[in-house]
Parts: sequence; C-alpha cells; structure tokens
Amino acid sequence: MTRSQREKKPEKSTKKTPLTLTPRQVQILRLIHSYRVSNGCSPTLREMAERLRLSKVTVFEHVETLVQKGLLRRSPNRARSLTIDFSAYPDGLSVLGDDTQSGNTAEYSSDLSTACYPLVGVIAAGTPLEAIENPDIIDLSTLFETGRGTFVLRVSGESMLNEHIRDGDYVLVERSQTARDGQIVVALLENGEATLKKIYRNGKGFRLEGANENFSPLYVDRLNIQGVVIGVVRRY
Repeated sequence: MTRSQREKKPEKSTKKTPLTLTPRQVQILRLIHSYRVSNGCSPTLREMAERLRLSKVTVFEHVETLVQKGLLRRSPNRARSLTIDFSAYPDGLSVLGDDTQSGNTAEYSSDLSTACYPLVGVIAAGTPLEAIENPDIIDLSTLFETGRGTFVLRVSGESMLNEHIRDGDYVLVERSQTARDGQIVVALLENGEATLKKIYRNGKGFRLEGANENFSPLYVDRLNIQGVVIGVVRRY
C-alpha cells in the first residue's frame, strides 16, 4: 500500500436521511397545515383528537415525535403555536398534498411567526372601496380570547376617528350576520363595496353612520353584515 493510499480519508456521505412518517403522523401534519391555512394558527391537541377520533394522549405522543424529528416547532408558553418546518426535508412538502405544489411554501419557513388570526384585507372607513381579499397573518392571540370565525382588517380612512379608530389601525372582527343598533360593523353593500360604520335600523332600510362630522351617513335599503368589531390595535 502506498503512502497516498494510507493517508486517503474516506469521503463523507452526502446522502440525506430519508423522511419516514407513519400514516397517522401524515394525518396530523395535514390537519395542522389545513387548519393554519384556514385559521392562521394551529389546532389544539383536543381539536386534533376530536377531528381524528383519537385520545389526547395519542395525539400528544405523535406531536412530540414530530417535534423530535424536527418537522414541528412550537413557541414556549404560547397556545396554538405549532408550525411545520420541512427545512431539513425539502421533499417532505409532498406529504401535505396539492396545496404546496404551487410554490406557496412560506408557511413552513424557519422564521414563521405564530399568528392566530388571518388578515384578510383592507376596509374603508371613508368612502367605500372595492372589497379585495389579500390574505396575510397578524398575531393577536395574546390580546384577545375569541371564538372561531374572527378575522382582522386594516382600516383605510378617518370616518371612525371619534371612535378612536384611525387610518392604518387594525380592527378585530367577529363574524356575525346580525348586529344591534349602534354597533360598529363591517357592512357589504349591494354594489360589492365594503365599509366600516355604526349601524342603525332606518325604517325598512339601514343608516350607516361614521364617527366623524366630516362624513355624511349612508342610507341603504339592503346590506350584508359581515361581522361586528370587537377590538382595535394600533401601531405607532
């Protein structure tokens, strides 16, 4: 054996460890993925157990295994903070189904914030504007305890100024098709435009009133209430 042969070191294998998952683990990952897409946060252990018809203990064991494999991450002391992380297994996205085939993989990046409410667009607080859904995520889970169906809108306009709702603020809206007189609602008008106003019954129709003397009330015969404002968040 020559000197060069004796000194030659074996090359390190660059072959990646294959991703191995049980059918139940795939189910749990898909459930967390679909829930986050719909709600902006992860389901609780109880919700997963009810959906999969398993015990909480069984779900907990599977979740812990996925955390140990590096496929799930959680934020300490924060509820609904499970996030999927396939950074070590780029091919692993395929287990989630067709939702990830279009290149929308931001959900699984290593710096994903643990948000709990979907930011779905911008709402006019001046003159109505076309309602365009523009999904994003904002984390309000530490500020509000709400039921399902809560969403966030960013305010555009000053018509609700005297209710301390300014241009650029975020309003937290609880989905509802009904509201009491005087409540601040997200109202969808017949022409497809949406606005943020106080609602009052006006004979057979409605009066939508701002909180700024520079804006006149809107009188409409019909509208669809999309939700009732339950909170305001402001960035300074």
